[in-house]
Amino acid sequence: MNKILIQFNETAVSVFGVYFKLQSFIFMPVFGLTSGMIPIVAYNYGAKNRKRITTTIKYALIIAVAIMSFGTAIFTLFPETLLSFFNADKKMIEIGVPALQIISLCFPLAAISIMLSSVFQAFGNGMFSLILSVVRQLVFLLPIAYLLSKVSSLSKIWYAFPIAELPAIIISLILFYFIYQKHIKNMDKKIIEK
Repeated sequence: MNKILIQFNETAVSVFGVYFKLQSFIFMPVFGLTSGMIPIVAYNYGAKNRKRITTTIKYALIIAVAIMSFGTAIFTLFPETLLSFFNADKKMIEIGVPALQIISLCFPLAAISIMLSSVFQAFGNGMFSLILSVVRQLVFLLPIAYLLSKVSSLSKIWYAFPIAELPAIIISLILFYFIYQKHIKNMDKKIIEK
């Protein structure tokens, strides 16, 4: 991403670095939530407790989307304040304000992908989690950013983040559907059959 941004100017790279530091404050609570959710889902999968699994996933998704929506609101409403923590000059604010506002649009969608990726791990399917991470970062984000850099201005490159999150969320939902059908849907029936 830095190689794409440096074609425009060094300030764009600095803005991306600042964004990365700031977004960790929003993403870290969600990663903490996944750390708590994985063992609950995994233990209840072992105990064949379908209701507790689905309830945990539902509430984890709701909380994660709420945290990320709050992050989107902060990045959208107070981008200058956030940039001022890094002694941003006029040029950095000019580039950084739209960058933070645009990139943060993908936060709620990213929350869903992150939580579902953790669900895959809880069911012992780390490969799905790996596929989703690779798809989100390499298959969509970088090529979209590269294409936008060739046909558009710097301010449009930031749209690569929300654009790339759309196919990633579709893939995560498809993979979750597979996990649900295979592991969760008929869990109660399997217990009765035994």
